Amino acid sequence: MAKEARGDFYPVPIVDQGMRPGPITRLVVFIIVLTGSAVVFGLFRERLGDPFLLGMLGVLAMIGVGFLFATAIGFVQITPRSTSDELSKAFVDSTAHGLLVTDTKGRIVYANRAYADMTGAGSVADLKTVESLLGDVPEASSTVNRLASGLRDGLPGDGEFRLAHSVRPGADAGACWYRVRARTFKVPGQRQPLMAWELADISRERAEQERFFLDLQQAIDHLDHAPAGFFSADQEGRVTYINATLAEWLGIDLASFTPGAINLAEIVAGDGMALVRSVKPDPGTTRNAVIDLDLTTMGGEVLPVRFMHRVSASREGSSGPTRTIVLNRTQGEDASADLRASEVRFTRFFNSTPMAIAGVDQEGRILRTNAPFLSLFSSVVDRDALDRRVRLDTVIHERDHPAFAAAFERARQLQADIAPIDTVLPNNEERHIRFYVNAVADGTAGEGAEEAAIVYAVETTEQKALEGQMAQSQKMQAVGQLAGGIAHDFNNVLTAIIMASDLLLTNHRPSDPSFPDIMNIKQNANRAASLVRQLLAFSRKQTLRPEVLNLTDVLADLRMLLARLVGTEIKLKVDHGRDLWPVKVDLGQFEQVIVNLTVNARDAMPAGGELTLRTRNVTTEECHSYPYRELAAADYVLVETEDTGSGIAPDVLKKIFEPFFTTKEVGKGTGLGLSMVYGIIKQTGGFIFCDSELGKGTTFRIFLPRHVPGVVAAPEASPNATAAAPVPAPQKTADTAKDLSGSANVLLVEDEDAVRMGGIRALTSRGYTVHEASSGVEALELFDSLEGKIDIVVSDVVMPEMDGPTLLGELRKRQPDIKFVFVSGYAEDAFAKNLPADAQFGFLPKPFSLKQLATVVKEVLES
Repeated sequence: MAKEARGDFYPVPIVDQGMRPGPITRLVVFIIVLTGSAVVFGLFRERLGDPFLLGMLGVLAMIGVGFLFATAIGFVQITPRSTSDELSKAFVDSTAHGLLVTDTKGRIVYANRAYADMTGAGSVADLKTVESLLGDVPEASSTVNRLASGLRDGLPGDGEFRLAHSVRPGADAGACWYRVRARTFKVPGQRQPLMAWELADISRERAEQERFFLDLQQAIDHLDHAPAGFFSADQEGRVTYINATLAEWLGIDLASFTPGAINLAEIVAGDGMALVRSVKPDPGTTRNAVIDLDLTTMGGEVLPVRFMHRVSASREGSSGPTRTIVLNRTQGEDASADLRASEVRFTRFFNSTPMAIAGVDQEGRILRTNAPFLSLFSSVVDRDALDRRVRLDTVIHERDHPAFAAAFERARQLQADIAPIDTVLPNNEERHIRFYVNAVADGTAGEGAEEAAIVYAVETTEQKALEGQMAQSQKMQAVGQLAGGIAHDFNNVLTAIIMASDLLLTNHRPSDPSFPDIMNIKQNANRAASLVRQLLAFSRKQTLRPEVLNLTDVLADLRMLLARLVGTEIKLKVDHGRDLWPVKVDLGQFEQVIVNLTVNARDAMPAGGELTLRTRNVTTEECHSYPYRELAAADYVLVETEDTGSGIAPDVLKKIFEPFFTTKEVGKGTGLGLSMVYGIIKQTGGFIFCDSELGKGTTFRIFLPRHVPGVVAAPEASPNATAAAPVPAPQKTADTAKDLSGSANVLLVEDEDAVRMGGIRALTSRGYTVHEASSGVEALELFDSLEGKIDIVVSDVVMPEMDGPTLLGELRKRQPDIKFVFVSGYAEDAFAKNLPADAQFGFLPKPFSLKQLATVVKEVLES
């Protein structure tokens, strides 16, 4: 009965070769052994005698003691099988999955009843291993052979396969799915591992999966073809799913759509993203919002829609994925088409205007806003604040609250012509805002009207920056014009002083007591002329002789000079850019720029430091990465000078390029160094900027336009920088003695009496016949009276009644090949633009000496 009860509890396995003799069997064997021993003792007692019997009894006693000891330590047990063994066997035998255990030679060790029922085995002789059962079935052979091969290497595995019919012979169940698992395990006391195979019929599970999949496909199909659009996006705004309806509206090909490839900002038009981002739920919650905005289709068209937007947030407060239903506002009942079109137009105008708009109630609280408002004031207020109806003055700087309160009160009283309010953001005074407060018209401001005023706001940061830039530019231009005018008049004075000094020196020997005083006068006049040249450089009216240069070679030649200038306490580093573009600059003037910046850097590092000069190309696209509004987009060669000095204070940084501004002690600077640098770079057509921070050093950046043969220089460039070949420069002569005398007829035209008299004496002393005129009109009359017997004309440029270029034009009508020399404190750009393209002339900049005047006249006559 006990066995039958056990068989009812779990199915008896069809084969179990692992059973061992139980305790009853061992007890019977032990009794038989004892009985046999007693019989042997009885038969051999008489033959062998008592000693043998006593020996045998001793042996049996030892065996008995050993058996009792083995029983005491548990080595020999005569108790029933343990409860854990019964539970394990009951669990394995009752499982619904077929279980088969084989040894390494493929012999079946154990098979439960489920395996026999599943494979149709009625007896032990009918049992087959999984390999012999399915190894030749095409649908299952690859899986079974793979698992068998893995078992031989001690590797577990599993797999699934589909059979056209059940593995049980005669079963009419149609196609079936099976899952097979295999692994090895070891039994205590055995050397060789056993192999366990588990075979399960999963046809019902697969059928349930297919049904669920079909239901899911049907649900997706319903969602795809719903009359409303739907999309989901991740926390970064990437669209992870979009249904067919919305894809059709936007012109997106679902077949090629990749989740995450489209960002929500790419399909939301205008400032609509400000409305979307304003929906921020509390940590660990979700939030819903209705938003009217426009979407942009793939064809660039605008689609008015309404979002039913849902956003979730994590417990930490970070934004999570979003789910959004999209309603097409162009679709609906025909009866409401006009109303719907009006709503769409209003929403589009309201959200697409470049102005921020807000409706304000009687208490000054914000009732509603448009998308640009949320975008403009996103750093000050969010949608939660708007839902709480915060006051509008929270987005206005505290110092302008009284002005806004007064304007709002006038609006409440329906007064017109309310002055705008200029203010800044409360948390960022660099951003300027202008507010317009408008009263609500009588027709809409009844008792039931919510708005007491409509407030418009527009950012004026760019405008303020341009105004500041324009004011600075106008100031610099005015100072430049003043400096240029002073320099021109001062040049005439210096020219007269230098020429008078030269005349005195010709009549005094070095041993004369007056000779040192005359030399002192001339030296100081030349020093003053150097200051005038710096003024002309700032006013961009100096003479430039631009040539095409490679800055790598220029800086390499300057390195030794710069190293001597900075001294031994400062480390000089020159970093040359690769493949630098050519530039067109005046070599001497550019070298003066680098030297001046180097000296300033040296003075900023009295205790030593590091000065770095670096060059590189800057493309048009890279220009936008620099924070300089004045920098026009083009190709440049960038020259940077970076020092580790004391830096420049912000209030000083704004004035460093102004003439006569200096922070150095009296007698150690004229304040014209950086202004000269500024003028040279601007006259060349480039830009110069300075970035500095106190205690961290200063960086000057010079942007020189890339020279392209045949292309006119940048508009900033002075005309003389691109003057045509008809303006030849006098060739440099050697310092050796040269005969400067001549016998030609010279017409000297100069409105400054002192300069004219000095020029007459200088040329007359060289043997020339000089005819003088104080204006261009007088020079023409004199030329006609002499019947054109003039070999060369030396004329000032700026004169009353008729200037030098006009005089040259008139004389060319009378004598086309007339030789002409211009004398001016300005550069050629003061007159070259007014001359014919084929005009030939010499040029002598003021101030000049007697020798320089005679040299130019001699060279032009001989050319």
